[in-house]
Amino acid sequence: MPARLVRKTIIVGFALVGFVSVLLLCIGLIMDFRSIDQTQGGYEPPYTDFTGQPIRWQELDTTATGMVHRGYVVDVLIDCSSGMMTFDVFGLAIPWRNFSDRVLVVHKPRDACEERGFSPRF
Repeated sequence: MPARLVRKTIIVGFALVGFVSVLLLCIGLIMDFRSIDQTQGGYEPPYTDFTGQPIRWQELDTTATGMVHRGYVVDVLIDCSSGMMTFDVFGLAIPWRNFSDRVLVVHKPRDACEERGFSPRF
């Protein structure tokens, strides 16, 4: 009987650790995606009816090709020459998309890239 109880306790313990790990990973992903773009609205040209805080570029780290927004789970890499946004999840780079017209107007990444010495072509 005691061996069976020990085995069951170990299995439940591992299951609990796995559940908590997955839960924390999901919470980290949600926090990362919410922290990237904190604006809402202004989805139609001239993109002026938005609310919230545009990206604070001065808080991002500079890399050899642009900037990076560091999150808990996901890092967002900004290529200042092409305007490509790439998600970096645990070392796996996932190219996502180029800047939209709304991003160019609301968040002004061109200005941020030029301030850091890059020559944007987007």
